This record gives sequence, C-alpha cells and structure tokens, in this order.
Amino acid sequence: MNDVTPRHEAEDEEPEFKPLTPEQALEWRKRHPTLSVWRLVFGQLLVGLLVTLLVWIVTQDFAAAKSSAWGALCVVVPAALFARGLAHTRHTAGGVLAGFFVWEMAKIALTVAMLGIALRWLQPLNWLALLAGMVVTMKTYWFVLLARSGVRKPID
Repeated sequence: MNDVTPRHEAEDEEPEFKPLTPEQALEWRKRHPTLSVWRLVFGQLLVGLLVTLLVWIVTQDFAAAKSSAWGALCVVVPAALFARGLAHTRHTAGGVLAGFFVWEMAKIALTVAMLGIALRWLQPLNWLALLAGMVVTMKTYWFVLLARSGVRKPID
C-alpha cells in the first residue's frame, strides 16, 4: 500500500558530484579559455574603422565617413568605460550586480551625450552613416564571440 520509494533508491538516481583533479581542471581551462572584455572592445574598434573606411570608399564623402567614425566611437568609448568600471568593481555578489547597473547607466548616459555632441560638432551630420557606424560596431561582439580562438573540442 505504501507507494513511497525508499530513500536509498532515489539517491542512486542522482549523479554523484566528483571534483576535478588538478590535471582535469587544467585541461578544462585549456578547452574553455576566458575571453577578455578588452578583446571585444578592440574588435569593435577594428570593425568601426572598417565601416568608416567602407563608407569613405562607397560615398567619397568626408562628412559621411566622419559621421560613421563618430557612430563607431559612440559604441566603443562607452564600452571601454563599462569594461574599465566593471574591472574595478568589488567582487561580491551585491557589488558585481550594483556595479553592473551603475556602469551600464554610465555607458548609456555617455552614448546619449556623445550623440548630442554630434549635433554640434559634426556639421554636416550624415545620420545614416552615423547609425550605420553605431549598429555595425554594436553588433560586432557576436562575431568576436563566434570567432574566438582557442576553444577546442576534446579529442576522444
């Protein structure tokens, strides 16, 4: 009548936790290297330069190329600020979470300020080129993550 499974059978179904040996941990780290946030920022900078060059080649318009470069900088400079800020955040759960939100707000504020500066400094301003520089540079991190080197599947 009693449909309760004995405790020892339920425990047998759960996988047992086995800590890695130092050699296994080293091998795991080799297969899963950390990715520096600065590598992402550098990748964005390179793509921003390429977009600016492409805009210059296609349009032969200095104002468009300058607008595209400013759009890329509107992404790269705040991203660098964010990365630097997070690197110096306290490494407690609350500190990291608070730091993330504070530096994300600083990043957004700097981006908006840089766009406002563009209205005064970049005359004539080519909005299409500026947005192209921003969007392409902003989406670069996906390509950097996909193309990250050093990630290898284990050899069986």
